[in-house]
Amino acid sequence: MSGNNREPGRTVLSKGFAILSALHTAETGLTRPQLARRTGLPMTTVLRIATELRSVGALELDEHGAYRLGSLLWEMGTLAANRSSLREIALPYMQDLYEATHENVQLAVLDGYDALYVERIRGPKSVPIISRPGGRLPLHATGVGKALLAFSSPEFVDQVIERGLARMTPATIVDGDALRRSLAEVRERGYSMTRDEMTMGTVSVGAPIFGPEDQLAGAVSLVVATRGADPRALAPTVRAVASGLTRRVSEVWDSSEVNRL
Repeated sequence: MSGNNREPGRTVLSKGFAILSALHTAETGLTRPQLARRTGLPMTTVLRIATELRSVGALELDEHGAYRLGSLLWEMGTLAANRSSLREIALPYMQDLYEATHENVQLAVLDGYDALYVERIRGPKSVPIISRPGGRLPLHATGVGKALLAFSSPEFVDQVIERGLARMTPATIVDGDALRRSLAEVRERGYSMTRDEMTMGTVSVGAPIFGPEDQLAGAVSLVVATRGADPRALAPTVRAVASGLTRRVSEVWDSSEVNRL
């Protein structure tokens, strides 16, 4: 079995995981040359490992020659989730919010320095958005992200700012002091608001979900079209859903389950 000359000692498992990780973070499928550039692997290695992953259903290849994550990984993830996972608890609440608004409803948790999207519900009349289950977006530019960030420790907020605040649109807050002021407002009113900060043409209203001992468990948000949107009118409904989820999570979880998120 040939090795990777640029990365001596790298195992086949680590190479396979590198390919899966690259596809996980990509918004669309990736071709073999794109995978080679992102992973640092030779194209022959990418082809060999991708072919093996396709054979077991871990990858799929579309008509344009782009690889995507396969159904096997989704099935494994579904089986790994226990009955009391945040997604399972939140889905009925999210469905109620969608039925009341017919707008995008999102659930996310804090993962590293990103908002990791756990679930999303949208319909044919919902405004287009770029989030997807399993995807990551910046904390400082999204409704769920600001809700998560506002109720995180000041030290963590400092770390996020020190890493740099990417400008996603002309409306994105990229100044650290301005972000701290925005987060203080979120804490004061109990919900976050973004307008055209992640994607032009969208408004997001988010609220935090807490678990036992007031530990931050996640955030839920509603995303609507900017035109004609009144975030303050949407906030009570979003906050009510977050409060209901907080009560439910606190009933069925202990503090260790929040720590495992």
